[in-house]
Amino acid sequence: MNTEQKKPGKSLPPHAQLILMCRTYWVPRMLYAAATLGLADQLAAGPKSAAELAKLTHTQPAFLYRLLRALAGLGLFTEGSSQQFALTPLGAALQKNAPGAAYSTVLTLASPWFAKASEQLLHTVQTGETGFETAFGVHFFDYLAQDPERVFRFSETMVGVHGAEPAAVAAAYDFSQFATIMDVGGATGNMLAAILKHHAQPRGVLFDMPQVVRDAQPLLKKHGIEQRVSIEAGSFFEGVPAGADAYLLSHIIHDWSEDRCLTILNHCRKAMKPDGKLLIIETVIPPGDAPHPGKMQDIAMMVLSGGQERTEAEYASLLARAGLRLSRVVPTASEVSVVEVVLA
Repeated sequence: MNTEQKKPGKSLPPHAQLILMCRTYWVPRMLYAAATLGLADQLAAGPKSAAELAKLTHTQPAFLYRLLRALAGLGLFTEGSSQQFALTPLGAALQKNAPGAAYSTVLTLASPWFAKASEQLLHTVQTGETGFETAFGVHFFDYLAQDPERVFRFSETMVGVHGAEPAAVAAAYDFSQFATIMDVGGATGNMLAAILKHHAQPRGVLFDMPQVVRDAQPLLKKHGIEQRVSIEAGSFFEGVPAGADAYLLSHIIHDWSEDRCLTILNHCRKAMKPDGKLLIIETVIPPGDAPHPGKMQDIAMMVLSGGQERTEAEYASLLARAGLRLSRVVPTASEVSVVEVVLA
């Protein structure tokens, strides 16, 4: 990897920094091509020449060589003699079944449909309309639901992007104070499983749409906590079951417009006990100009679903509108924090 790729940094004059930012456009395109062609899997058994790989992937040898050479410059492969390429540890992470779900994450975040929606950023800023609906005419989640393959890849992408968070959340917050924890919109129970494995006392309730929770039992069984979890099906836009001591909203609030967030929060408030807690697990944007993953994630939410990432003050304001009060923000060893909420 050359110095320019390693250090886009501030030693360059301002105009060069801006130009370099634009040139990074090609990196996700290259990764998407590599994942789609399965290059990492083709090289898993050992080095192959560009010509051999071209036959296996039905591509043009000279053009594939140039792609491989550029990917070697990014550290995914290493080039030997006679245009032979071998896999590096970085490239091995792009294999289909490699830990961390990078393969599915690349196929989602670098996909043509994701790029088409992202190209509508200017339109979103100018009009307030989501880029995704402008590009495709439907809401982001409705579009995903049209194709089981997209649904699967997106679920894998959430593991890839947020994989370190469940264990970090479970370790950072004292969930042992609760007898029952309900994960609202908890998908197949990844976050709830991490919490119950770390804290032996609580029982869990997993609440999500019927087509989602029907796939939860294998994951819960894999983690050995299926006997401690009951599953309830429903939509948080229609209501939330009462009776839990704590309610979790993990990466839910950032997905939706303010009005829809207030609908979800109002349903949680009605379900909460007088001394209950609502725990919102999200990235909280810090004040100041320093780079932060939440600031980039916020742009993605704005364009894709009409949601947003928030600062602590913005969360406090949103919660107050729903009759709730922000009690404290508990940081974790990951990018997310636990926003602790009580009745106002």
